[in-house]
Amino acid sequence: MSVSIDISHGVKRYGETTVIPDLSVSIRNGEFFTLLGPSGCGKTTLLRMIAGFNSIEGGTFKFNDNLINDMDPGKRGIGMVFQNYAIFPNMSVRKNVEFGLKYKNFPREKIREEADKFLRLVHVDQYADRMPENLSGGQQQRVALARALVIRPDVLLMDEPLSNLDAKLRVEMRTVIRQIQKEVGITTIYVTHDQEEAMAISDRIAVMNKGQINHCGTPINIYLRPANQFVATFIGKSNILRGRLTGTGSGALLTFGSGFAMPISTVRPEEVRDRDVNISIRPEEFFIQPADADASSGIEAVVKDSVFLGSNTHYFVELSTGERAEIIQETDIDRIIPPASRVVLSVNMKKINLFDARSQESIMSGVINRTRD
Repeated sequence: MSVSIDISHGVKRYGETTVIPDLSVSIRNGEFFTLLGPSGCGKTTLLRMIAGFNSIEGGTFKFNDNLINDMDPGKRGIGMVFQNYAIFPNMSVRKNVEFGLKYKNFPREKIREEADKFLRLVHVDQYADRMPENLSGGQQQRVALARALVIRPDVLLMDEPLSNLDAKLRVEMRTVIRQIQKEVGITTIYVTHDQEEAMAISDRIAVMNKGQINHCGTPINIYLRPANQFVATFIGKSNILRGRLTGTGSGALLTFGSGFAMPISTVRPEEVRDRDVNISIRPEEFFIQPADADASSGIEAVVKDSVFLGSNTHYFVELSTGERAEIIQETDIDRIIPPASRVVLSVNMKKINLFDARSQESIMSGVINRTRD
């Protein structure tokens, strides 16, 4: 059986150091929910509080309507997959998967049948009689996943499970994990610092910083309409430029890049007033115009360097304001723009994001940031 999870005003302290000051979030039944953030942001601490490995200094943690704050970890119905796999080196693959069933006093005659079912689910049944040392990292991770799922937990917790794998295997395994989670339908909380990994597998993501959730939403909303400047710069790449927002009789005007001004219609009406703003422009939302383009049609810049990456070329430019920016363009078939070239940049105004220069909070329409339904 899968469960919903509700955390209300959760607090975690180590002595006089508060790691999580006041955190509330609801996770839906059967959801793949990812805690994403830099090292030290509190994501693994929160996961361990849910698992029962860390004490809870404040707030309530519930599975459905059942309070679990002081419940023994073994009674919470948790399956756990660790960063280092934590499979037993002295047991075969099958015995590793059977271990949890024996611990739970599963009927002896059914243990092998059930273990084999989950070994097939993660596609390692052909290695059932091998020892872990004879498996690749990806195969060991599949065994760890089968062992966590075979006990049919209410919640699956995964702590940086792919961080020890090479890049190609990480991509393969995140697809496997997502497919299995969908098939089993279990509520899953996944911890990672890898933004691409989180975007690829999650139903929702909670971006954490300094023990707090800065933005909780779907991958597409977090990427396109980040709640604040930290989220914009942590998720993917983003150029941050200085600008000035001015209210007009019919809307708003954004000025940046030494006087380049464009109307903008995506700011929340109540936020339209004369103010300094920080502008977030993703590298793919800049467009390099032909060299003979009218300078008044965009932002003047000078190419400082470029990196050819096959289908795309990354350009590093300096604006006339002295600000620097990265631009990703589809590679031209006949040339790469050389350093010292003067260019004119246009911008996809619909996709840029503005943040108040002081608070660094978004002032855009379309931001969906809900920790609770």
